[in-house]
Amino acid sequence: MHRSRTIMAEDLQKPASPSFEALLQEIRGCRLCAAHLPIGPRPVLQAAADARLLIVGQAPGRRVHESGVPFDDPSGERLRDWLGVDRDTFYNPNRIAIVPMGFCYPGTGSGGDLPPRPECAPTWHPRVLPLLGAVRLTLIIGQYAQAALLGDTRGTNLTATVQDWRTHLEHDRLPLPHPSPRNNRWLKRNPWFAEELLPVLRQRVADALA
Repeated sequence: MHRSRTIMAEDLQKPASPSFEALLQEIRGCRLCAAHLPIGPRPVLQAAADARLLIVGQAPGRRVHESGVPFDDPSGERLRDWLGVDRDTFYNPNRIAIVPMGFCYPGTGSGGDLPPRPECAPTWHPRVLPLLGAVRLTLIIGQYAQAALLGDTRGTNLTATVQDWRTHLEHDRLPLPHPSPRNNRWLKRNPWFAEELLPVLRQRVADALA
C-alpha cells in the first residue's frame, strides 16, 4: 500500500492528457488484471473535467459489473440518500466523478467481495485525478480508499478515521464507511454518523455542486 501511495503522489505531477475522453476509452478497454478476474474485466467509472464532487470508493460489485453503471445497487441508493442527490445529478459526470480504487469487479471471497485489484489505482489514478481540477469536495469511501488517499493521516481503523471527519474536512475531503447493507450493524453502533456527519455532508455536497 505504501508503494501505491508513493506512485500516486509522484505521478500526480504529470501533465494532463490532451483528451479526457480518449483516456476514459483507454481505461474502459483495460485488460491489465484480466487473468485475476473471475468473470472478466469491465472497468466502471464516470468522470469529466468539470466535475465538482469526486467519489473514490472500493470496487464494483457483481450487479454493477453486469450493468456497467457505478453504484447501481442498494449501496448506491443509500449513498445517494447520504448525499441528498437524485439519480440524474448522481449520474451526471459533469457534476460528480466516480473513480474507485478498482474499476473492475474483483470477485467474492468468504467475507464478501474481494479487495480492489492492487494494480488498478497506481496505474490509472495518476492519469485521471490530475484532470479533475474543478473538484471542490472528495468523498473517500471504505478502508482501501482511505489507506491510499489519506495515508498516515487516517486513524487506526475505519471508525477512528471517520470519527475524525472534521479534521479531514478542513482539506475538502470526507472519509465515509461503505454504504453497503453489510454495514447496517456499524451504522447502528455509531449513531453519531447520521446525527452529526450526514447533515454536514449533505450541505457540503450541495455547496460543491452549486
